[in-house]
Amino acid sequence: MGNMLYQEAREAVARAELLALAAETDIQKEAVQKEIQRAKNALNSAFHHSSTAEQEQLGQMQSQLHNLTTMGQFE
Repeated sequence: MGNMLYQEAREAVARAELLALAAETDIQKEAVQKEIQRAKNALNSAFHHSSTAEQEQLGQMQSQLHNLTTMGQFE
């Protein structure tokens, strides 16, 4: 079945990235901010319950979120 927390974190990061790509209005940008926060929370939850390899990938996902917040007005 795999690590559900890891999968949830991966999906949350993907959702945040997709929303960020399409965000044009202030309401859409607010939705991106909320999804980024959800993704950060999911990453934190998953990290402590993951293997070393998964933790490395979670770190990469965290970098992706960081890039979203620095590239756009999503922080």
